Amino acid sequence: MSANIQKFFAKFLATLFFILAVLVCGSSLITGFTQFTGGEELTQVLIKIINSNIIAIAVFELAMVINKEYGNKNEHDVIVMMRRTLPRFISTVCVALSLEGLIMVIKYSQADMAGNLYYPVAIVVSAAFLLIALGLFLHFVPKDSVGENKQK
Repeated sequence: MSANIQKFFAKFLATLFFILAVLVCGSSLITGFTQFTGGEELTQVLIKIINSNIIAIAVFELAMVINKEYGNKNEHDVIVMMRRTLPRFISTVCVALSLEGLIMVIKYSQADMAGNLYYPVAIVVSAAFLLIALGLFLHFVPKDSVGENKQK
């Protein structure tokens, strides 16, 4: 694939994801305001806004990764790109999953739905497994091809 075509699609997709992140943030605030004025509890409204904005953060981070790795440089070493971008993106996803699990724990605790706590626990455990997998990936990927400062 031509480098110009790759840069065009990278810029297009990054811009699209930036716009989607802004729309999700705006939509969550508008929806939260209408629900609060409609009589819903402030705590529930804030939890819904946080849920939506966690998704917006993940979409924003994806746009940043696409823009940085595919839109600017002509570097084609896949291992170098993955070693630079995966930790940042996976850590954002892990934070989003962890926050989602914690929010669900709070939500189910307030609603006396303790029997449904399996779902948030599964989300938090999956975030932990994802973080462990990232650590294993970074441990086993060769560090020499990354272009980092060699310490030996």
